Amino acid sequence: MQPNQGRIHMGEWRGVAISFVYFFCVLAAYYMIRPVREQLSSAVGSTQLPWFYAATFIATLVLTPVFAALASRWPRRVLVPVVYVFFIACLLAFMPAFTHTGLLSPRVLGMVFFVWVSVFNLIVVSVFWIFMSDIWSLDQSKRLFPIIAVAGTLGALAGPALTRSLVSVIGVAPLLLISASLLGIATVCVMLLNRWARVHGARRHEAGHEDAVGGGMWDGLKQIFADPFIRGMAVLLLLADGIGTVNYALMIDYSGATFADAAARTRFHADVDLVANLLTVIVQVTLTRWLLPLRGPGAVIMLWALVSIAVLLVVVFSPDPHAPLFTLPLLLGPVAPTVLALIVSRGLAYGMAEPARHSLYTRVPRNVRYKGQDAVDTAVWRFGDLAIATGMNGLKSLGMTVGGFAGLSALAAFAAAGVGWRLWKRVEKVGETVPVQAEAGK
Repeated sequence: MQPNQGRIHMGEWRGVAISFVYFFCVLAAYYMIRPVREQLSSAVGSTQLPWFYAATFIATLVLTPVFAALASRWPRRVLVPVVYVFFIACLLAFMPAFTHTGLLSPRVLGMVFFVWVSVFNLIVVSVFWIFMSDIWSLDQSKRLFPIIAVAGTLGALAGPALTRSLVSVIGVAPLLLISASLLGIATVCVMLLNRWARVHGARRHEAGHEDAVGGGMWDGLKQIFADPFIRGMAVLLLLADGIGTVNYALMIDYSGATFADAAARTRFHADVDLVANLLTVIVQVTLTRWLLPLRGPGAVIMLWALVSIAVLLVVVFSPDPHAPLFTLPLLLGPVAPTVLALIVSRGLAYGMAEPARHSLYTRVPRNVRYKGQDAVDTAVWRFGDLAIATGMNGLKSLGMTVGGFAGLSALAAFAAAGVGWRLWKRVEKVGETVPVQAEAGK
């Protein structure tokens, strides 16, 4: 490693520290309520996921232009806090539904909560990374994003750990209050970062670096089709979805078939999150922190894809993908190939692919950064969930087995390696402050 690679420079420490706390709180807030969503989906099985994903896709399709419209008119210092305050209010509004069981039927509550948590996750994390790519340069992103991403993983470890220890003591509703409080701390961090970036940020000399981005509310969705870079990023995310959503569906079926009650399923999913997130943080502080500044995002994305292929092939060639391979004491107990595939692919996706992918956005215009990036990370992601889950149901009716789905997922990983490498080479040719395309959408 060269002397400056992976290190925090003078003048960056305060910004990194605030970003660290910010991302920790965002991910901890989400992962506290994620196991509740998982046990609800496990109770109905993966065949119902297309309905959940369809509702989530429609919600993101509606909210994406709304966010773009707000970004067009409101400066950064107003836009980002307003988004988080909205989700804090939603969390508090859900509390009565979990306290008074007669307000909503279990099926309706499960559907609404699944959709809302899925939208919550995408938007609050997408806004975080948009904000990061708006205040850090490409050179800084390669050095600092792996470090900042560790905070998110620590939050993702703390969230399910809190849920695991508290859910049987205080119930679900108080967990929502704790989650809302963490999101409130994240909002304070946004305000502090805005002040810091105005004085010390790498982009403070750029004209209008924190102003409203202008343009129209449909810019983000248009850029998916009109802008070659955003189109490529959308394809990369869809291919990554071909790994994550397939593994998630296979694990949902495993959980539903293995655990008989809601408490056992909730504990199992919390354990899966803990192990996957522990792997994520190990990868972030070792491999990604070294490889991203040294070789760039393309190499990181390619390595993530190749390792995902390897673990998926374990599922393909297993005589029984749901039979235990080995045991993890104290946590998961017996680990089946399908669970192993999800843990490894998810751990590397967030430990390697996500910091690398988001660093690519630092070289695009602000209009693309706020609108195209948000459209890819919300509407495109949930479209991929819907398309893949629906396709899996169709293939199941034709007799496809777990090994066949794992094989298709391995092909998606192989394609993702090539797409990620090409996107990096495209961005690498662009100067630090020169847009990938002269004007987004043209």
